[in-house]
Amino acid sequence: MPIKVPAGLPALQNVMNEGHAVELLEAPTARTLRIALLNIMPMKETTEADFIRLLSTSDEEIELTLLKLDTHTPKHASPEHMSRYYTSFNDVRESRFDGLIITGAPIEKIEFEEVTYWHELCEIFEWARKNVTSTLYICWAAQAGVYQKFGIQKYLLPAKMFGIFPHTIAKPEIPLFEGIEEPIYVPHSRHTELHREDIVAEKRLELLSESELSGVYIMQEKGTKDFFITGHSEYALYTLDGEYKRDVAKGLPIELPLNYYRDNNPANEPVNRWQATAWKLFGNWLKYYCK
Repeated sequence: MPIKVPAGLPALQNVMNEGHAVELLEAPTARTLRIALLNIMPMKETTEADFIRLLSTSDEEIELTLLKLDTHTPKHASPEHMSRYYTSFNDVRESRFDGLIITGAPIEKIEFEEVTYWHELCEIFEWARKNVTSTLYICWAAQAGVYQKFGIQKYLLPAKMFGIFPHTIAKPEIPLFEGIEEPIYVPHSRHTELHREDIVAEKRLELLSESELSGVYIMQEKGTKDFFITGHSEYALYTLDGEYKRDVAKGLPIELPLNYYRDNNPANEPVNRWQATAWKLFGNWLKYYCK
């Protein structure tokens, strides 16, 4: 179904140049879902493209609003890009959205309260609970969300969680998992984790999916339509490849991403084990939780 994005957004053309068919929505209708993306990842255009790929494959009409923080200036995006395509949080305080996606950020080794925009982010969390039908907190945002709401800590891993990991489904009957079968393969790329025992001890949270290797994956706050997701289903095929080769070039300690390259050989192409499931997962979220 069609999607409306900020006019002239380069990421849209990038996705279309990949051969991905995107139907454009010229003007919102009564059935259009208003979805906001709070993009705090450093490479803005890459993340924009990731979510345009996912959202444009759904059966729902979507109007996508890109949100930016007022207390943070990105280092890897031009001021022109941010002012032209992004909307300030202050400008949507009185607005309502059907869905909100809050991305991760590569700041997981920093204590939450030491993040320069922590106060504003907490304000957005609280605003979303009153003004958004369903919110997806992704990767670091998931850790930040359960810390701010439930006081659950994150823990530093001895080595980076890196690769494509299989996950089981604890609640296959809920609409989020319609048409999805085990195992769910999901990219992970992080240095911290949530402990399973902390999640199951919190009676306001329900653990929906997890992995023996990578730990908790999807949690839902009971009585709400809000989900905390520790992995990166939105990642493009070559994202982990770029991260691996970047770190190798810098001489940083990095293992091969698990279950990623064919025959575990970085000279080979990655194997796309996750994208079809990601389309279904996000499609189900839009269809069943954003209305």
